[in-house]
Amino acid sequence: MKKSILLAVSVLISLFASAQDHMYSQFFNSPIYLNPALTGQFKGDLRMSMIYRNQWTTVGGGGGFQYLTGSVDYNVPQFGGGIGLIFNRSSEGAAFLNKTNVAATYAYSVGSEDFVLSFGLQAGVTNRTIDFSKLVFTDQIDARLGFVPGSVSVAETPAFDNRYYFDAGAGINLVAGKFMIGGAMQHINRPDESFSGVAARLPVRTTAHMSYMLNLTGDDNIDDDDRSYVIPSVVVYKQASASDYNVGMQYKRRGINAGLWYRSSGQSGQPSAFVLSFIFDLFINRDGGERLRFGISHDASTSRLNYTNTSGTTEGSLNYETTLPSHSDPYRKFEGARRCYDFY
Repeated sequence: MKKSILLAVSVLISLFASAQDHMYSQFFNSPIYLNPALTGQFKGDLRMSMIYRNQWTTVGGGGGFQYLTGSVDYNVPQFGGGIGLIFNRSSEGAAFLNKTNVAATYAYSVGSEDFVLSFGLQAGVTNRTIDFSKLVFTDQIDARLGFVPGSVSVAETPAFDNRYYFDAGAGINLVAGKFMIGGAMQHINRPDESFSGVAARLPVRTTAHMSYMLNLTGDDNIDDDDRSYVIPSVVVYKQASASDYNVGMQYKRRGINAGLWYRSSGQSGQPSAFVLSFIFDLFINRDGGERLRFGISHDASTSRLNYTNTSGTTEGSLNYETTLPSHSDPYRKFEGARRCYDFY
């Protein structure tokens, strides 16, 4: 009976929360997903990133909630920004409500040695599908036994199970001294993602983020890689009536980054959680600007849909940066100014 209840919960979440975007706990390891204004904001010439989120592994009757984002972006030093391509894939619940999005991003920066202000744009296409045969309706659930295997519902299903639509977003980011603050809006064109033919507009997702770097070393004469930092951050998401936020801090020193966060999901249907994250920067060729980053984090749910029922959420990420041979000594705009990658 308990398993049937969890299955029903997962189906309801996949239907009623489908208009809400997923959020990564390792937001700093998926910068373009966080804000398109962060496109090209890294030390090298070329960056490739991937992050995977496996949410609530024991909920969903085997369907689960799985999210994947991959991106590649190119640093264009002449305007301090870059161009990029991002791929997003999500699969939610036992009905396998899937979304696949491919989008191009662009960022342009202005500033000086004291600040850098970046503007970003994003435009792409999304495909949304669902397997209605996997849905569970009330006439398939017995009050005493729970879900009845092999039962067929008489509920009428929508005529369509596939939808394509154009999707657009924009963002802005400011780095000034030890502060970074930014914001982004996704789905600004309010695309229709309905399967039934009755318009169902995807709500605009608004993101705001802020970070501060606190130097614990005290000695400004040593190399930046040998300094220790504590970096408190807050990220706030708002989409329709749902509001989420991540608040916490990370300790950063010599390519090792450890963080502790609290994630509250408000009305989004997701439980609040404590998040522990570890990031390791492996410098393959420091002089050549190559770096491989590996990150892992785990969310431990604290609300009524607790850790015992969900087994928490795990994220893994990989990030590779390199300097192209033809750009071994490239011109860098705003040389000396702190950039967003210093905070991550």
